[in-house]
Amino acid sequence: MPRLLVVDDEPMICYSLQKVFSSETTEVITAGTLAEAREKYLREHPDVLVLDLQLPDGCSLKLFDEIRARDPKRPVIFLTAHGTADTAIEAMKHGAFDYLIKPVDLAKLSSLLPMAFEAARLMDVPAILPTDPGGDRIIGRSQVMQEMCKSIGRLAGQEVNVLILGESGTGKELIARALYQHSRRANRPFLAINCAAMPENLVESELFGHEQGAFTGADRQRIGKFEQCDGGTLLLDEVGDMTLATQAKMLRLLQEQQFERVGGNQLLTTRVRILAATNRNLEELIADGKFRADLYYRLKAVTIRVPPLRDRREDIPELAHHFLYQYARELNRDIRGYSPEALNRLQQYSWPGNVRELQGVIREAILAAVGHTMLPEHLPPTFGGQAVVPVSPPSNTLDVVARIEQLFTAGATNIYSEVIADVERELLIQALKRTHGHQAQASDLLGINRTTLRTKLRDLGITLDKVVANRPAGE
Repeated sequence: MPRLLVVDDEPMICYSLQKVFSSETTEVITAGTLAEAREKYLREHPDVLVLDLQLPDGCSLKLFDEIRARDPKRPVIFLTAHGTADTAIEAMKHGAFDYLIKPVDLAKLSSLLPMAFEAARLMDVPAILPTDPGGDRIIGRSQVMQEMCKSIGRLAGQEVNVLILGESGTGKELIARALYQHSRRANRPFLAINCAAMPENLVESELFGHEQGAFTGADRQRIGKFEQCDGGTLLLDEVGDMTLATQAKMLRLLQEQQFERVGGNQLLTTRVRILAATNRNLEELIADGKFRADLYYRLKAVTIRVPPLRDRREDIPELAHHFLYQYARELNRDIRGYSPEALNRLQQYSWPGNVRELQGVIREAILAAVGHTMLPEHLPPTFGGQAVVPVSPPSNTLDVVARIEQLFTAGATNIYSEVIADVERELLIQALKRTHGHQAQASDLLGINRTTLRTKLRDLGITLDKVVANRPAGE
């Protein structure tokens, strides 16, 4: 009979899980401490374990390490009351089958346990990942963030290049640093280069180095990032802005692990792990001839997508409190929390600038606040230069269902094209209204490049002066 060992210092959790999952086909054993869990594991040989991460006599990761050393094919599900990304990454990189945040979602656990028992039977569990400590704190209890953190835990110890995609301000560099901190290269250098913030003629020199006299101003030999970072991890931030010439050299490096300094002829070897990040649509850039397809497929051995803040609104309160405490300490202000109205206002905003914009707004509000509580009037009247608008769509937006019905009634023969064009037109108009006609911001908000945006505006007959002039008052 399959055996499940539940280890938790809360008797009610042990009792509940034992009642729910005990059956004629499954035996459930419980323990409340590490010592008791160790003794019952050795005696009962359970097929699957459910471990509370924090126990009265220590962290269960230590017990987990012992179990994995003895039996690396034993599925373990962690329970934790601490929904931090460090916990998620640490558990997953230890090779956990999965983890759940308390209070325990019984439906989720019910779906996990049969898979865990089957994995035990087939002796097919994830590979053990390294146990290096450290890492940056990634905030978010939302499902999309927890799944991303699990991906980091699984990928961190693997010697593969990772492409990190996400809008500006979502925290792509933080994800890259977490991958580094939890990797086997954590004791080696981690360097980053922003390919968009540096003049084109200097990017190659920064990456590959240069010889003395290689170009005007090259008065000495320079060691590039690939030599500095040998054996470590290099983040290529905004890789979509890299020139085609540099892309060709990057491709050679990824294929052969060799390169030459600018102006040199000595072939150098490097053992760098590449993490690349961008807010650009690389597939569109490939179609426009601005990015090499062969380099794209080399970089995207694995892809992590960082969700925009508007897609994880449930994380805004936790983020807001985190930044409030952080900046209140930095600015020596005694502000201890938010009023419900202030927090609601933060949650109702669309945050086109994502987490970075939220940080700036809270920092500004702290300087304006009076008293111990952040009130709505302390928040800036506009966020990011635009008025705060509710998440719910305005009443004058396109009614897609009504439009479809209208076209059916009229006997139209090109309904698909008509509806798609109407939806695109409304989407572009709303994006331009939200960014006050700023095309660069609108293209970032929509996740398309400016060339595509301009083409669509022309094809759909949308003019900026008309969009701005028709913006409702107060928007």
